Amino acid sequence: MKVCVVGASGKLGQYMVQHALDRGYEVVGVCRPQSVDKLDRFEGRITLFPGATNDRNVIENAVEGCDAVLTVLVPWGVQQYSTGTAQAVLDFARPGARLIFSSGWHITRDGKDVYSFKLKAIVNVFGRLARLARYADLDDQVEACRRIFASDTRWTLVRGSDLEEGGSEGLPVWSRHVGDPILKSNCTRRVDFALFMVAAIENGELVHEAPAIVGCQTPSALAHAAALGAQGNG
Repeated sequence: MKVCVVGASGKLGQYMVQHALDRGYEVVGVCRPQSVDKLDRFEGRITLFPGATNDRNVIENAVEGCDAVLTVLVPWGVQQYSTGTAQAVLDFARPGARLIFSSGWHITRDGKDVYSFKLKAIVNVFGRLARLARYADLDDQVEACRRIFASDTRWTLVRGSDLEEGGSEGLPVWSRHVGDPILKSNCTRRVDFALFMVAAIENGELVHEAPAIVGCQTPSALAHAAALGAQGNG
């Protein structure tokens, strides 16, 4: 299994690289040239393609022959960075490849997600300020995901909750809609977000899904598991 990690030098990307190596996959990474040194601990174990992730030539070369592409969609700047990255992956990944993308809970596929006032306020305020400062553009990520949803490739969009550092707690649990009780805790270990991304490669049930995830040891996940157990024993 040959896997490309687009955005390999970030925290999430580095965790994905490690998980992929742990599974015995051949790993290719794409990262900005100024961030190559962040991957020094993987030297000799991965093949790197330095360059912007929205550089179509870089992506075309990096994904050649890959069975799966794991892409961190980051809406940096106001130059359609996420959209360019997603479109390049969709265009150049080989037919039949598994394409796994990451985003936050603010992305909705069918409009049935239910967001808290706090989350809506954070997205609205941060989105406006970030765009004014030309730091990031959340609308760019929305457009990138719209193109993914419209694609006939074997895609999965993993929507992450708030993230924290710490040791792995295991594979996160998921639901189709933000607002479902299982997701109430709104917290996932970053290392486990990466684990879910890598595990999705070989999970056919996640093709054309946009799972919203939460840590499997969070109170809401444990309460959901207990409720299911009680139903099974009833």
